[in-house]
Amino acid sequence: MTVAGRASEAASTGRETAPAERGVPRIGLLVGGLVLLAAVAVISIGVGARSVPPTEVVRALFDFQGTDDHVVVRDVRAPRALLAVAVGAALAVAGALIQTLARNPLAEPGILGVTAGAGFAITIGSALGLAGGQAGELGFAVTGSVLAALLVAAVGRHSPLRLVLAGVALTAVLNGVALGLRLILPDAFDTYRFWSVGSLAGREQAPLAVPLTAIAVCLVGALLLSRALNVLSLGESVAHTLGASVVRVRAAALVLITVLSGAATAVAGPILFVGLIVPQLVRRPAGGSVPWLVLHTMVLGPILLLVADMGSRVLLPTGEVPVAIVTAFLGGPMLIWAVRRHGAGAL
Repeated sequence: MTVAGRASEAASTGRETAPAERGVPRIGLLVGGLVLLAAVAVISIGVGARSVPPTEVVRALFDFQGTDDHVVVRDVRAPRALLAVAVGAALAVAGALIQTLARNPLAEPGILGVTAGAGFAITIGSALGLAGGQAGELGFAVTGSVLAALLVAAVGRHSPLRLVLAGVALTAVLNGVALGLRLILPDAFDTYRFWSVGSLAGREQAPLAVPLTAIAVCLVGALLLSRALNVLSLGESVAHTLGASVVRVRAAALVLITVLSGAATAVAGPILFVGLIVPQLVRRPAGGSVPWLVLHTMVLGPILLLVADMGSRVLLPTGEVPVAIVTAFLGGPMLIWAVRRHGAGAL
């Protein structure tokens, strides 16, 4: 069998180097992950200043009786858990896509300038007096994310390395200009200060229909695009040989990365490490298959963010810690563990 033939077989089956027998463990891990996600979600809903037993959480969701516990679960905790699931899946899948696209396991959504673009747009909106309220912040954050990603894509569309360098350069420029504006405009600094703390507290009360719908659509799009990315991961020459449109696949992946990370950042603020660490943890179970990588990150990302959100509520007796701080504490040791467990090949 020729190299192209082997590549075609690998791409068509969604596998690159994994043996056939890995299919069952992958499915088993995915099912186990979904069960764990459901359990963590129930526990997360019950944890907080008012503790609710898991049995009451399940009863509130499926047999609502109108008690105080049920009202807390229905009106506050469940929407917050749903937001954590959506943001965790969006950031994790965006990280998996950009690492595959850039062929750099250290890449994460912020490297495309998406987070910097959102922060810069909110600073500009605050300076103009137009970014007051959650709806205003959401609109400016999404607009800034999209414009920044479009600029980076226009500059670096011909090369993954050039794409990363363009994103890093734009991030530095936007952060510098935005910092200067915030220093000379106290009102802009005040608005940005609240948005810049990545947190889920109170964000579930914001209008979320549009960003959550966009995230759901893009997650489905990521699954549909994953086979094409699997072909692209074999190399551009092999992808061309197999008839894949490299430019179209890259453009579609950039759109998905931008919308996923932009929507997640807009509703929860900048939350680092999820997009970097989750793809690292599932890379071995995925066995080099992009479709399995996307599926596993789609499950593990929400689990990580739900656990971090629980930690944010109980770490301090006086109040909540922003979830972005907890993900930073969790992400650092987990990344070190991944490197020590899998060796230099993990990076």
